[in-house]
Amino acid sequence: MSNVVIIRYGELSLKSMGVRNFFERTLVNNLKAMLEQEAVSYNRVIRDRGRIFVESDDPVAAEVCSNVFGVVSTSFARKVDSNLKSAAEECAEMAGDFIAESESFAIRPRRSGNHSFTSADLGRICGDAVYEKLESLGRNPSVNLDNPDKEIFVEMRQNAAYVFTGISKGVGGLPLGTQGKMVVLLSGGIDSPVAAWLLMRRGVKVIPVFCNNEPFSDEATRQKAIKCVKVLNDWSAGTPMKMYEVPNGKNLQAIRDNCSLKNTCILCKRTMYRIAFEVMEKEKASGIITGSSLGQVASQTTYNLHAEIYGLGFPIYHPLISFDKTEIIDMARKIGTFEISTLSSAECGAVPERPEVRAMYDAVVEEEAKLDIDGLIADSLANANILYEFE
Repeated sequence: MSNVVIIRYGELSLKSMGVRNFFERTLVNNLKAMLEQEAVSYNRVIRDRGRIFVESDDPVAAEVCSNVFGVVSTSFARKVDSNLKSAAEECAEMAGDFIAESESFAIRPRRSGNHSFTSADLGRICGDAVYEKLESLGRNPSVNLDNPDKEIFVEMRQNAAYVFTGISKGVGGLPLGTQGKMVVLLSGGIDSPVAAWLLMRRGVKVIPVFCNNEPFSDEATRQKAIKCVKVLNDWSAGTPMKMYEVPNGKNLQAIRDNCSLKNTCILCKRTMYRIAFEVMEKEKASGIITGSSLGQVASQTTYNLHAEIYGLGFPIYHPLISFDKTEIIDMARKIGTFEISTLSSAECGAVPERPEVRAMYDAVVEEEAKLDIDGLIADSLANANILYEFE
């Protein structure tokens, strides 16, 4: 007998054999990296017919593995020989420590491979063993298959059987690193870290770019962005992050000096997109991620979102576009960035009193033509730096 963590994944199993092998190998590497990052001891990580097994005696391993992108659920289980007798004995042993006086129980059997017995046989024999064990302990057992107080799961596979009492929900998605790289415009607010996390969940390695708007912002804003990236990097075990800082304050000043104030936010966003595009090209990434959510603030109208990207000609992704603020906050709490994002910091001092909410894209392009946009971008990039490169 030994202890293992059962790792279950979802849509990976629907891929072609070659793609599935690549995804599974990546997931195994990411699981190892997460376990090592969290200092959880393990012996081996094994792939076996639609499951991954982590050999570990530490129950914390199941929780740690559930936070790896691509994992649908985990269970800390006892591994025994692949026969009815061994499975039934382990179920009975586990029940003695798990099921209390007068609690009802159910056995949840599952088989994979070729066996001389059915799943119903497995459930019945293990259930009998548990009932007899509890009865011998004087606990007045009862079986309730519909709504039991406790459940014991038995998964019988070709070479081993696994007995466990709980299933921890994973974050799901695809293994990080299987869908290429994208740049994320990360401000340190609530939205952009969540947008980054959602694309990470779909397998994308993200490269955070923080556009520093000083003197229109403050050091507290910068520190919030850095701390949010550190949290995201904790989710990124196996694919460490690189964070860029690019000055944008001079660009904002030029916009305010030469263009209509009501278009400041739209022109600033277009400038940041151009900066992000240059980083995207340098890093050989394939898209730009933003935290825009439709209608959430005055500047995020359909008109403005159109004007922000008109004529730019590169892929921009808005993973939060249909989420309301409550949903985004809930995700930020889950990720671990909410408390950081809500720390006190100065509001952007360049936001006009009455920002444009129905921008016309042609008028915005005319306004932008008043700027030496190529010169501004080149100057920003010349003064950019890699703020963090995590190991």
